[in-house]
Parts: sequence; C-alpha cells; structure tokens
Amino acid sequence: MFFNIVIFLVSCFLIIFSSRAIIDALYRLTCRLGWKEFIVAFFAASVGAVLPELFIGTRAALAGVPELALGSIIGQNIILFTLSIAICTFILKEIIVESRTVRAAATFALVSVILPFILLWDGTLDRADGVLLICACFLYVFWLFSKGDHFILPKEAQKKTQNPQSSIFKDVAIVFLGFLFVVLSAEGIIYAAENISLHLGISLAFFGLFVISMGVALPETFFSITLATKGHSWMILGGILGAISLSSTLVLGIVSIIHPIEVVDFSSLRVAQFFLISGGFFLLLFVRTSNKITKREAWFLLGVYLLFLLYEFVIL
Repeated sequence: MFFNIVIFLVSCFLIIFSSRAIIDALYRLTCRLGWKEFIVAFFAASVGAVLPELFIGTRAALAGVPELALGSIIGQNIILFTLSIAICTFILKEIIVESRTVRAAATFALVSVILPFILLWDGTLDRADGVLLICACFLYVFWLFSKGDHFILPKEAQKKTQNPQSSIFKDVAIVFLGFLFVVLSAEGIIYAAENISLHLGISLAFFGLFVISMGVALPETFFSITLATKGHSWMILGGILGAISLSSTLVLGIVSIIHPIEVVDFSSLRVAQFFLISGGFFLLLFVRTSNKITKREAWFLLGVYLLFLLYEFVIL
C-alpha cells in the first residue's frame, strides 16, 4: 500500500511539472504566431492541461478501466468551472468578458459537459458515441479558427507578444520531453490507482473523481492563477474553457473508441453530474448577463464546489 502511494504521489508530481513545462513552451511558441490572447490560451494552456487527461485516459482504456478516465474528467471539470475561476476572480477583483468568442466558448463548454451524459443514458459510451464526441470537438475548433479576426492580432500587437530571446528549438524539445514524462507518469498513476482503489474497496470512477482529478487540474489552475496575477482575464477563460471542452469531447471520445465505457452503477457519479452542470450553467449565466464575473459570483462558484465536497464526503 505504502509503495503504491509513493508511486502515485511521484507520478502526480511529475505529470504536474511536465504539464507546466509544456504549457510554458507552447505559450511561447504560439505567441510567436501572433495569435490573440484567448486563442493562445486555448491552444497552449488547454492543450497542455488536457495532455495528462489524454494519456491517463488512453492508458486506462488500454488497461480495460475506462471508468477511471470518466471520473477523472468529471472531477477536473468541476474544479475548473468553480474553484479555479473563483480563485482567479478573487485575485483580479473581477473578470471582464467583452469578447463574443469567450461567451461562445462558455456556451460550448457547458454543452460539451452535458453531451457525454446524454450519450451515457443507455449506460454505455460506445465507439459510435466516441466518434460523435470527437466530431463535436472538431466542429468547435473549426469554428474557432475559421475567421482570421478570431485569432490574429494586428501587426503592431504581434510585435509586443513575440519574445526574440526564446529559442524555438529549445521550446520544441521541452514539449517533446514533457510528452515523454507525461506518458511515464500516466503509467504510474494508473498502476497505483488500480491497487489503491482495490485495497480501499472503492470504485475506480470514484477514485478518479476526487484524487486523480485534483492532480490533473492543478497545472491549469496554477497557470490561470499566474495569468490572474498579471491581469490577463481573457487568457484565464480561454485556457479553462478550452480544457473543459477538449477533455469532455476529444479525450472522452478517444477513450470510448479504444474501450467503450460502461457505467453499471451511476449513483456514484449522479451527484457529480449535477454539480458539474450547475457550475457550468451558473458560469455561463454570469458571463452572458453581465459580461463579467464579480467577486460575489466567485463566492457563489466556490460555494458550489464546497457543497459538492460536503455532500460527497459528509452526507454520503
């Protein structure tokens, strides 16, 4: 048991550290392309944050335990919808949302977390459902990049975003090396999770919902907090909403294609489903009605997350 805990903690540390390095390298690379802040965050931060979910989910599917990926993704998205955005809002005092692209991204993020639950109505997320989820992801990304004014900065602004001191080759090497450590860390997490959950007598879905989800949500949360200290509100939402959308569609789609996800007892995830959709709904409501997220609304989102923890650990 002790050995498995050590493997799990070391693997979580490596996956957080590697994801952080990948996010930073992708951020520098995309800045060189002269993209807008929201798209830089969507591509760099969300892709970097989703990598742990992708590799953990893929490895879990190959190991025949895809429900671990499902629980992890649900738990991560609850954290991102509520806790991560709340912390960033407290730092910034409020997050201004003036871009229609950001508001559309919030809408798709909510749709993306609802869609898997609709497809799971029959108790199985099969390969056909996986193809549908991946198609939904590609449609959104196509829309996001279909118009130049969505993501290309004016030439004057492009000069400010580029960092001539950074090396392209160095950043590319960091990305590939980071991928390697993420893959190795995912192997360790899956191995330890199976043994720990078996020893404690809890389901893998429940273990992923609370333990693994916290580990994979940390890189995106840390990145968002860093952006908040620098006042980049657009990039905060770009990274968080992108991570939620990609994990709920692309990652779950790939996992279900490799190995269909069967949920025999959905009771352990029913409460999480409610709080996930509630968090996404209220975030979208705040973004759409007032075009900003205030500290009062941040307290509300934080309350949603605390109620979720209270219900799962105290009431249940």
